[in-house]
Amino acid sequence: MPSLTHEALLLLFKNRPTLAAEILRDTLGAPVPTFSEARIEPADLTEVVPVEHHADLVVLLLDGKPVLAIVVEAQLGRDPDKAYSWPSYLVAVRARYRCPACLLVVTTDPAIARRSAEPILVGPPRLVLQPYVLSPEAVPVITEPEEARLRPELAVLSAMAHGQSDVGVSIAIAAIAAAAGLGGEQQRLYVDVVLPSLNEAAKRSLEAKMKGGYEYQSEFARSYVAQGRDEGLQEGLFRGKAQAVLSVLESRGLEVSERIRERVLATRDLAELEHWIRRAVVVGDVEELFSTLPS
Repeated sequence: MPSLTHEALLLLFKNRPTLAAEILRDTLGAPVPTFSEARIEPADLTEVVPVEHHADLVVLLLDGKPVLAIVVEAQLGRDPDKAYSWPSYLVAVRARYRCPACLLVVTTDPAIARRSAEPILVGPPRLVLQPYVLSPEAVPVITEPEEARLRPELAVLSAMAHGQSDVGVSIAIAAIAAAAGLGGEQQRLYVDVVLPSLNEAAKRSLEAKMKGGYEYQSEFARSYVAQGRDEGLQEGLFRGKAQAVLSVLESRGLEVSERIRERVLATRDLAELEHWIRRAVVVGDVEELFSTLPS
């Protein structure tokens, strides 16, 4: 199953169809033809290739007619098969749209970026695929909210790439300010992606700035921080109850297996945890802990 990071990377390009062209032209220095429209096309290439192939995303640039097809691949791990499937994607989209095609690999891992940038020898004499790769180092550092509002998807990419750096808080504030001006689900997704990109110190600093009435604070950001605080308190309550169950059992000299420990700690039902605390005082065997809750 694709990870949240993989899906989030692709959604940034889906939500802003011109983003792939902007990155190729402005960040990677690639030649991009003049275009008046960019649109997302079906990524199922099966009808062109005799075996089943699915690219992550296909962005088609048009200027009255197709001028460039960009195959966008979010790559988060090593996959030797890509050296064989990527060339077939380009052949397929080139045949479908009758225009040049190129490959843009997006990754959050510098090592994967280096591997993905290696030329792929398709065949003699000089049939070589040279991918364009957006590595974390190549992503622009966006700390100004005004710039982030113009290109919110690039601001989120900046947070994903540089959120662990010394300017991570400034990047996150800019990205969240940009997200605040978007629609509900898109807004929430972008913040959901930005916050996990920060280290713990940066997260605490960000929350402190927002609670302190930072200049770029928005109602959405305030509500998000408040929700996170409430969820943290709730999580602490569950954890405390679960630890109480385990402490009672262990204080009575009962052996608690790793399976039992994991089940208790994973429970998010307060009534059940309260029942287990009472049962822990009287059970003769740990398995008796999980007797049916009283009606």
